[in-house]
Amino acid sequence: MLSSLHVLSPSNFPMEKPANGSQLKGKMAKRFWRRFSEIKKILLGSHLQITIEPHQGKRIEHNGVKVELLGQIEMYLDRGNFYDFTSLVRELDVPGDIYERTTYPFEFSMVEMPYETYNGVNVRLRYVLKVTVSRNYGGSIIEYLNFLVHNYSPPPSINTSIKMEVGIEDCLHIEFEYNKSKYHLKDVIIGKIYYFLVKIKIKTMDIEIRRRESTVTGATNHVETETLAKFELMDGAPVRGESIPVRLFLSPYELTPTHRNINNKFSVKYYLNLVLVDEEGLRYFKQQQITIYRLPLQDT
Repeated sequence: MLSSLHVLSPSNFPMEKPANGSQLKGKMAKRFWRRFSEIKKILLGSHLQITIEPHQGKRIEHNGVKVELLGQIEMYLDRGNFYDFTSLVRELDVPGDIYERTTYPFEFSMVEMPYETYNGVNVRLRYVLKVTVSRNYGGSIIEYLNFLVHNYSPPPSINTSIKMEVGIEDCLHIEFEYNKSKYHLKDVIIGKIYYFLVKIKIKTMDIEIRRRESTVTGATNHVETETLAKFELMDGAPVRGESIPVRLFLSPYELTPTHRNINNKFSVKYYLNLVLVDEEGLRYFKQQQITIYRLPLQDT
């Protein structure tokens, strides 16, 4: 009885395929895929529309049509349970019959979307439009469409450098310095490694970018650490007084902004990990947390 159901987005937004695809329910409903828009911060004046088209010569009896905007957190270790932090409803039609192609324009004005979309190892934060055509028989027709939300931050007014030391008494003394502690997604990490004392034979030195995702499910905390990037700074034994430059571009890597205690459910932090390996295979490392943020116009 239903030929198609579409949720259309403004044409000026870049398109992205929904994470899990469309899920159109109902015995006679037609499944389809539709790309949806990336929404920046809030839906302001974004005129969207829903189009319902019955099969030719057929009608759709319904008990109302509505669209919901939901912000949800899904914990993969607690599957099936979504935690809603945003929920808005627009009633589009009263109970009745639909005989021909019908379009319902709608908008959600001044919607607060405090968190950025995130897909991690154990958690997903998503925003979704849920369209429901309520029916007494055959089950209601429900369509889900995910969209992305990116939140922007201005450059920090204070951005101090990082200085730390790695040392083994009477064997090794290294100082490393990074130009700042907060980086945007397409930034460049610039620094130097200074060798003040080297009495062990260093074979290699690498710098890593690590992401640490912490989630809370009930009374249990789960931590997952991923190494997103590994860059070789040195191959061979350094000597006392030597300095090694560091220049690491962030744009090639799939980073997200730092997330701090999102709705008391999860956090995402980033670390620079300096790793030294000697000729016997022993590893020495020093880790420093950094902050990642998104500047405007970094989505192109």
